[in-house]
Amino acid sequence: MTSHELTTPSAPPTGTAARSGKRAWGITLTIVLLYVVNYADKAVLGIAAQPMSEELGLTHSQVGLIGSAFFLTFTIGGMLSGLLHRWMSLRWLLVLLAVAWAVCMLPTVIAATFSALLISRMALGLFEGPTIALAHTAVYAWHPSEKRALPSACITGSAAIAKILAAPALAAIAATWGWRTAFITLAGVGAAWILLWLPVWREGPYGTESAAGRGRRGTSDTGQAAANSTQGSASEGQVKVAWIRIFRTPTFLASTFAVFSAYALSTTVLTWLPSYFETGLGYSQLQAGSMFGIPSLAGLVFIFSSTFISDRLMSRGASGRVLRGLVPGAALLVTCVSLVLLPYVHAPALAVACVSLGYGISTMVYPLFTAGISQVCPPSQLAGTLGVFTGMMSLGGLIAPYLTGAIVDAAATAADGYALAFQIFGATAGLSGLCALFAVNPERDARRLLG
Repeated sequence: MTSHELTTPSAPPTGTAARSGKRAWGITLTIVLLYVVNYADKAVLGIAAQPMSEELGLTHSQVGLIGSAFFLTFTIGGMLSGLLHRWMSLRWLLVLLAVAWAVCMLPTVIAATFSALLISRMALGLFEGPTIALAHTAVYAWHPSEKRALPSACITGSAAIAKILAAPALAAIAATWGWRTAFITLAGVGAAWILLWLPVWREGPYGTESAAGRGRRGTSDTGQAAANSTQGSASEGQVKVAWIRIFRTPTFLASTFAVFSAYALSTTVLTWLPSYFETGLGYSQLQAGSMFGIPSLAGLVFIFSSTFISDRLMSRGASGRVLRGLVPGAALLVTCVSLVLLPYVHAPALAVACVSLGYGISTMVYPLFTAGISQVCPPSQLAGTLGVFTGMMSLGGLIAPYLTGAIVDAAATAADGYALAFQIFGATAGLSGLCALFAVNPERDARRLLG
């Protein structure tokens, strides 16, 4: 098929719509559970950071280096998503990754040293890197492009669920039986997810395999293709375009910068928030671990309210530029204001509120920008596009944890260091939000790619 040929998929038969909808959300829920495990694997470092530092004699910079090293390999793994998807089906690829995560939890338990911790976290990052792109690819195979913001929010929201439910549980386990037990628990849970996944997964009607099969059956409809193009639903067809054309669209570039800044903040929260609450604001270890979920609870509210409204309005013909460009761009401006003011806030409860608002509202940008990218990208190139998209996003995680640790080590007090770091990430979020306001327009870029 040439880059100018378009094959539009037929809709699922009417008689099977209800069954298809139930299966779509069943598979979405299974992916959400996988991502809860995925994010808990990341969060355990932040929960164990303080007792681990005391036992191993680690500085803030060393802990930050471990966090950044994780995101170095995480970025590399994300870039490999498209290649891995071509080599192996989603069913067995996600099984392989889940097994690898479980194995990566164990070296730190067996040999608790800085080197073992660094190497095991880098290995974990490499195997977790492809997860975001592959999880969205699996879920999008069951949801049409105009209804992808809400299922995407479920994936993003699973990170918040991990902080709200898993993080306090891991904090209690670490406080009661030691931080090593938290690592062992995650290894067992990751392996158990496989037993749920294998009987559940099927390729969906909007996935690469289904769309390719329809193309072989000759279901091309040029008139319907033009209608889909008008709605910005390029991802529904079997378009083949040059990769560089996708990556050079203003929607891709501005969305990538925006999620880069949001992810820098997110990884700082993931690695350092319990320590900030404990050493910066004076809360106990158990309180800090339990409060880990407060910003994420705020994030859940913003994620699901924004995406629920977005999908309903998109289904009625609303503009992707507004709902998947202007709205998340404005959210990043709120993040900017909330965090830039943090150094001037001295009451611990008010500081928690500022971080919760700034971080919480920033989380809504992931599903909205990802859904916008899926409007532009053909399904056969979706995993590869999202792999590059999330790989570039993950560079924020490569920089932010180590930078935060260095700032805290250099500051007069831990509280001052953390506040300054959050202020820097807030300003970056504001700049990227302005770019998104002016550049993100999925419908326009979809029309340009279809040519």
